[in-house]
Amino acid sequence: MSAMADSVLRRAPAHFAPAGLSMGGHVAMEIMRKAPERVERLALVGTRADVDSPERLRLRKEDEDLVATSGLPALIERFPDRWLSPEHAADPSFRLRVIGMATAVGPETREKQRHALLTRIDSRSSLANIACPTLVMCGREDLANPAWMHLDMASRIAGTRLRILEDCGHLAPIEQPEAVTRALRDWLASEKGS
Repeated sequence: MSAMADSVLRRAPAHFAPAGLSMGGHVAMEIMRKAPERVERLALVGTRADVDSPERLRLRKEDEDLVATSGLPALIERFPDRWLSPEHAADPSFRLRVIGMATAVGPETREKQRHALLTRIDSRSSLANIACPTLVMCGREDLANPAWMHLDMASRIAGTRLRILEDCGHLAPIEQPEAVTRALRDWLASEKGS
């Protein structure tokens, strides 16, 4: 996460507004630790601030066992049911989109992402240091990072705007693009310090 945050900071303008979805949220929280003075506002979408629980680590181990025995495509086939609301997971167009995106990542990048997630730090204690306008947003049916985690994050950041989207799982920008766009526009228009 630290290297990813450094990469963003090298490319970003002097002041910017990171919006991180899922693992991108971990990168955004790392940016807040490294260079809070450069961040004008922050959006954390479908992410979490803690590290993996023993149950989550068991699921990751099961995933790796499946990849070892049946290949990466067998795991990718499970992603729509994990990442989408039940309604969207039942829609073939949503399923194909998620599978296509996960397949395009490829095994090498997936392994780097897996390593980054496994070695991330617990960000909960640093959330109280965030002083810029912050949006925390998630889908009501997010199984990967449930709404209660977003409520907890929002409670740790003063003045946070919390948005919980209905009929939405983990991939809010795909499942509810209009609602996500409205929330992000409101966040971008928010007064500094509010």
